[in-house]
Amino acid sequence: MNRMFAIFEREMRKFFRSPVLMIMSMMLPIVQLVILGNAYGGKIRNARVAIVDYDHGPQAVRIREACAAIAVNIGTFKTVDYSNEVQAREDVRTGKIDAALIIPVQYSRRVYAQDAPRIGLVVDNSDQFTSSSIQSELQSLVDSLNAPVIQPRIVKNIAVESVELYPYVSYMKFLLAGTISLAMYISVMIGGGMLYIDDKARGVHEGYLVTPITKLELVMGLNLAGAAKAVLAGISLTIIGSLIAGLNAIFNPIADLELLAMIVATSLAFNGMMFLMMVRVDDPLVPRAMFGVLNTLLFFPSGAVFPIIAFPKWLQAIAIIDPFTYCVHGFKAILLKDGGFVAIQYDLLFLFTFGIGTLLIATPLFKRTL
Repeated sequence: MNRMFAIFEREMRKFFRSPVLMIMSMMLPIVQLVILGNAYGGKIRNARVAIVDYDHGPQAVRIREACAAIAVNIGTFKTVDYSNEVQAREDVRTGKIDAALIIPVQYSRRVYAQDAPRIGLVVDNSDQFTSSSIQSELQSLVDSLNAPVIQPRIVKNIAVESVELYPYVSYMKFLLAGTISLAMYISVMIGGGMLYIDDKARGVHEGYLVTPITKLELVMGLNLAGAAKAVLAGISLTIIGSLIAGLNAIFNPIADLELLAMIVATSLAFNGMMFLMMVRVDDPLVPRAMFGVLNTLLFFPSGAVFPIIAFPKWLQAIAIIDPFTYCVHGFKAILLKDGGFVAIQYDLLFLFTFGIGTLLIATPLFKRTL
């Protein structure tokens, strides 16, 4: 144990002597949380919608008034008057406007005659987010116009009443679980995998080989130090990220214990996975080349950015064996849902099993020779 902790102490001293390395390993997740949290998940504002009114009747005026109300209140889009449908279509195509609403001739007459009145909407569907938002607002507008002026006493239509279990969850809050996981992954990659290979290239491990340190003690000392660095990164990002995102789960002592358990399990799983991949690597350029590939392969299929149920089957299969998936799910269950230990027990089981299993596989592969 003394020899193992000597290696642990040496690795931690080296880590704390490089504060810039510690700060930079956490800067990317924090920047990602702030930038992506505000860039995605928001509502479309001030889109430009042209109105081509060929009718100019009372019902066309109702549509224009409803569009003006949307522009003033919700602000999804603002309207611009066009006199030519051809020009409106061309401006949608070239990106000058985002959509065009066409009110045909005799629209008001067909409304009064109940003769299948229609209005046209031209959208730029190359931008699915903007076009779907505009279509959704205009569909709501049409539904309100179709509603009878005098509502029947007996409701005959089927209605859905949604009940939201939690307060409004912004995208920044949704992204926080992935940010914490990414910070711990970067800490393991930089403070564990890369430093481990660099020490081998510089001949530091040759000094270990002339000592009576056993293979197990050397492996456990290196991995204990790597896990400790990941735990520090996880705790720091959990506190900083929760304050930035406006989550108060960190002020709950029980939730803090659950978060600590998730951080320890995640650090063990990430460190074991990284050590298994690096145990036979000698070239210092290999982990640097693998960083981006592993980040894409592990982070994005985990559900940190987009729900897993929207993925194709082959990508869902990757998510099942991805440790990122379970740490992201566990952090979301605590930070967003206050789900308690029951919600994270299977995540903890997988992460601990995965971490211990990878270390058991990596230990025999470790070479105690040059």
